[in-house]
Amino acid sequence: MSYVVVVLVEEPLADWDARQIVALHAEAPEPVRYHLLIPVEDAASRVESTIGSLAASEVMGTAAMYVDEADLERVHEEIREASRQALEQSLKAFTALGAQAQGEVTASDPLERLSGLVHECGAAEVIILTRPHIIAELFHVDWTNRARRKLEVPVLHLLARNEPDWETEAAHEDHEPRPENNST
Repeated sequence: MSYVVVVLVEEPLADWDARQIVALHAEAPEPVRYHLLIPVEDAASRVESTIGSLAASEVMGTAAMYVDEADLERVHEEIREASRQALEQSLKAFTALGAQAQGEVTASDPLERLSGLVHECGAAEVIILTRPHIIAELFHVDWTNRARRKLEVPVLHLLARNEPDWETEAAHEDHEPRPENNST
């Protein structure tokens, strides 16, 4: 038997993030299996956003842009390929640590697929890893809240982070005030 953890990420996992996640389960009494879930960026929204910003330029007198079906399909394929590469990179980060990992890319609502995956895999917990950017955080923290309401397993929300600069962190620790010992 194994302990299954489903990890929902919005971008490729950095090695640092994979180490942190694996470290959370270092003392697990049974083997841990990770199942990564990466949502595909919505190509239609991306194209609409681009066209919307270009449409605003019409007011300023520039020519309108026409996007044909072939161009739209090309954008869809580029996005699907980027998502597959993100999954591959993330799986490599886990397997480089000796962790068992598999994953998938989803074009459906990430939380709907997350819910289905938790039940399919018999997951014991969920980790949601999002970018630390403040605006992105405001939008994606809802993933965690919605998942907690919907799922019957623990849900941990982590912020993605590049590997720290240990010299900077050590220097910062050296400058922190230390508690004084007032015993006499």
